[in-house]
Amino acid sequence: MKKNIISKYLLRFSTCMLLLSMTIGCTNLDEELYDRITSENFLQTRDDVIRDFLRPFEHSYWSIQGGNTFMLQEDSSDEMMTPNRQGDWFDGGQFQRVHYHTWTPNDGFTSDPWNALYGGVTLATNSIEDLEGISDPARFNMTRAEVDGMIAELKVLRAWLNLRLLDFYRNIIIVTKVKGQSAGGLQVPPQEAFNFIEKELKDAIPQLSTNTTLGNNVAGRWTKGGAAALLVRLYLNAKVYTGTDRFADCAKVSQDIINGVYGGYELESRWDAPFDYTNPTSKETIFGFPGSFSLTHWQYDGGMYFWMLPNLAPSYFGFTDFGNANPKYAMQPGLDVDGVEYSHTLGKPFVKFQKYKDDLRLKKYKNLGNSKREGMFLYGYLPYVNSSGKQDTVRGFKGPYPLYIRDQVGKFLDAKPGTVIADKVSNMNNADNNSGIFPVKYPYYPSSDANKISSAYAEVRYAEIYYSLAECKYRAGDKAGAAALLNAVRKRNYPEGSPSLYSASGNELTDREMLDEWMREFLAEGRRRTDLVRWGVFSTGIWWDKNPDKDNHTDIFPIGQNVLNASPQLKQNPGY
Repeated sequence: MKKNIISKYLLRFSTCMLLLSMTIGCTNLDEELYDRITSENFLQTRDDVIRDFLRPFEHSYWSIQGGNTFMLQEDSSDEMMTPNRQGDWFDGGQFQRVHYHTWTPNDGFTSDPWNALYGGVTLATNSIEDLEGISDPARFNMTRAEVDGMIAELKVLRAWLNLRLLDFYRNIIIVTKVKGQSAGGLQVPPQEAFNFIEKELKDAIPQLSTNTTLGNNVAGRWTKGGAAALLVRLYLNAKVYTGTDRFADCAKVSQDIINGVYGGYELESRWDAPFDYTNPTSKETIFGFPGSFSLTHWQYDGGMYFWMLPNLAPSYFGFTDFGNANPKYAMQPGLDVDGVEYSHTLGKPFVKFQKYKDDLRLKKYKNLGNSKREGMFLYGYLPYVNSSGKQDTVRGFKGPYPLYIRDQVGKFLDAKPGTVIADKVSNMNNADNNSGIFPVKYPYYPSSDANKISSAYAEVRYAEIYYSLAECKYRAGDKAGAAALLNAVRKRNYPEGSPSLYSASGNELTDREMLDEWMREFLAEGRRRTDLVRWGVFSTGIWWDKNPDKDNHTDIFPIGQNVLNASPQLKQNPGY
């Protein structure tokens, strides 16, 4: 029984980095080894096997934001932005190139996801080879079924990494062996990569446990439900990846998950519960990376949610353990500097939330005590008591004036709310610290709260299965079926009896409303670019400070020049 092994043996990312010299980008892996650790002498005890099994998971957890994966999914979309805030976050214009889709293979961020994700593929494959080499599980006080279950989980983890590589680059390498390899492989067509991922997931499912079997020890474990949910993602985007529509397969697997074929899942009744400290044992968490304040919490670190806050916001929360915040990300604006809503249909995330005025998430984020909060956004003035014991309000880096956080981008500086300013420029190169509303998806309970920074990162939520099936039904012409599925999730966002729920007929549903609803439910969860590409508007759409691309080659990223230099057998993606 692998009881609570993820929590017990969680390894830091630095440990995983030891094997990155084996990543697929290298063409010559021959080197003189002074400390030879092989499966023959490394795996001596049961704990050694468990550590080997877990080694790829920490790197993979890091990869949700490491390697610029989160940044590229969000900043290239109509959802989030990293504007130049009076010189802060200009960074050579790289975030503007992401926003405008004018990246080139020479931008380091085009290499980063390739290296980060293949680092995980390499680690997972290495551990798979180690565990497949165990001929006598009893030697480690394990059963064959237990070892096979670990191998299956690693293959699902590898499939998750490969699926993201396919989504970013399309023309990728399939890695099934790393030991003894001295050169990287050749790219395969997207259909071949798709088939490999599909087969790995299907083959793994019979060897996996269910969330029902694992109970409270499910956090960080790939289960039958988790593997099936990845099939849902694969099929939902199949036409984009391969040119072949697989919506019927997506609908079938989604319905099977809802029917309990792969385990027992339930939607939470509170909108914030999927992100709260209780989510490691939530029936809505299909797969989550376990986090804690004292160990790993990558969704807060390294360029994700803690970088989605204005200066001094931690003082507003009463959470000071991480120091001050730095606003790398904010939501793109819905209003111009004069407070007039933009005419474009995409983007404007806060406006899209305000379409339904009684949305509980629209409240300003506030800690209520006893590990509870309300609201999902930071806006307006953010008051707190300063170190002198006096009432104060959050201020920015570029002046002593109070910040008034607004759904606009411009140089507002110390202008009071509603004041007309002379500078009408609103673009990626003309922002200040007042610009853009900040989402707070995962809670920041006060430093004194025992449950601070204790949420798992919910990589796959049961709500995603409902939305995926709803999209399949909508595409098949069943608006009523789609509305029922969406309302099953949406009802927790509104008071009982709310008029904001869709009608039984689903007549309100359009392509635009479906895409807007994906945004509302999965805001800042690192998937917006993928959704825009699937709906055919990523390269053709217009949003704030963003015109259509010249063609659709930007639907995938170039393989970075650094990767091509190291692996001359690789071919650049079309259009680059």
